[in-house]
Amino acid sequence: MMQQYRAYLVGENGVFRSAEAFEAPSDSSALAFAKQFTRLGKVEVWQLGRKVAVLESEQSRPPEPSRPTLTRQ
Repeated sequence: MMQQYRAYLVGENGVFRSAEAFEAPSDSSALAFAKQFTRLGKVEVWQLGRKVAVLESEQSRPPEPSRPTLTRQ
């Protein structure tokens, strides 16, 4: 069964700047969908009156550490 969600783009001052309503079958699917908006800033994902998660902005995330390469001798 599909559930109603909203992804809110949060401004630097903590005020919602915009919202995107969408449907998803589960919280994990909703988070995967909402992740696309993190390129614009921090995103709060809600399902009705329940806050599901806060996704940090891609811009504020530290770069992924590189994994050491194994070399054979």
